[in-house]
Amino acid sequence: MKTLLLLAGRSVRFWPLTEKTLFPLCGKTLLEHQIERLRTGGCTEIILVGGEHNLAQAKALFPDLPTVEQENLEWGMRGALLSALPSCGSEPVMVVGGNDVIDAEGYMSLMGHAAKADGALLAQKVDRYFPGGYLTLSVNNRISSIVEKPGEGKEPGDLVNIVAHIHNNAALLLEALDGVDESRDDGYEQALQDLFLSHVYTAVPYEGKWQSVKYPWHLLPLLHLFLSEIKKPSIHKTADIHPTAVIEGPVIIAEGVKVMPHAVIRGPCTIGARSIVANNALVRDSSIGEDCVVGYNTEVKGSVLSSHVWTHMSYIGDSVIGRNVSFGGGTITANLRLDEEPISSSLQEESLDTGLLKFGSIIGENCRLGIQVGISPGVKIGAGTFVSSGVHVPEDILEGKYARMKNGMFHVSDNRCSAPDPSLRKHYKTAVEDRG
Repeated sequence: MKTLLLLAGRSVRFWPLTEKTLFPLCGKTLLEHQIERLRTGGCTEIILVGGEHNLAQAKALFPDLPTVEQENLEWGMRGALLSALPSCGSEPVMVVGGNDVIDAEGYMSLMGHAAKADGALLAQKVDRYFPGGYLTLSVNNRISSIVEKPGEGKEPGDLVNIVAHIHNNAALLLEALDGVDESRDDGYEQALQDLFLSHVYTAVPYEGKWQSVKYPWHLLPLLHLFLSEIKKPSIHKTADIHPTAVIEGPVIIAEGVKVMPHAVIRGPCTIGARSIVANNALVRDSSIGEDCVVGYNTEVKGSVLSSHVWTHMSYIGDSVIGRNVSFGGGTITANLRLDEEPISSSLQEESLDTGLLKFGSIIGENCRLGIQVGISPGVKIGAGTFVSSGVHVPEDILEGKYARMKNGMFHVSDNRCSAPDPSLRKHYKTAVEDRG
């Protein structure tokens, strides 16, 4: 059975970060985590279905896997399958969404049930609204309908579709996709509904771990999922750990890492290659990427740092930080509302409930934050933005901006500068290492 892993989405809802498939988390990209789970679940013939924007990078990570480029990105899942299915003939296919992270056992269970019908969809019961497809069932778990994003309070039930589907005849799916209303954006769901009426598709209950990655804050619960799977410490032989440093619990420390005097790393944690955890720093329940500097007196808690992130006397809590971001001394991400209610975040002027009580900031790549900057919970900062010293950031900032206080008011204008490439900052890192 061929497995079509759909990766061509342009990650619009993932702003201010880009390309969720390739974002690093716990020492691997999300794509690498997905492939590992698929292979463990028994999927041997995996085909990567991507777009022009990400397929080359995906192929570089997995040169042994065949790829298909989606021709029309505007058609979403339907477009991906119209590009990939013609080469599959009438054989069975598994369709897997790059957004849905599940346990390997879920794929095993799906394959075990699919032979008993014309197809099968993995599904899980939810206790709060999820912006996805809701299934209704008739007898023997046969699926009778799917309703895509019905809106909170309008759900037909509590059973949500996970994008791990088996179609036992790829040609039938292709035929159904050709016959949908192209003026709508739910072409795949329309095709599914047609197939449900004429063929037997069953829902396969799944009670394991599941995290959908649509918005950038979804990386925070995904971080905890991946960290929970680390059961024992692993410290590379080239790591330099000072005798006074404290390493507690399941911590993975990669090659060339330097942990300086009186630093504390409390697992589960991962520290990427060549990163520095400086004097008196505390890292806990976090994923630190490659070539980072967790500077003096910094605390990083429950956060994901991409590569080349620098801090100094900072607090980064429950946040996701993109590549090549520098924090000035005393810069703080607030991660808890004063009333301790769930934190909201905006997307295209729509306020969304993240469902998180603890949520700091999402910061895009190539940003610079000055000293004594404070960022309110749930705020997102676009790539290439600079924030001047002494600024309280109360709201999202678009990419390429310059934020400062002007006449006592928060003011945003266009940025005239750009962050230097990390390769030009090597002498700073050498200086930090020498002080150790």
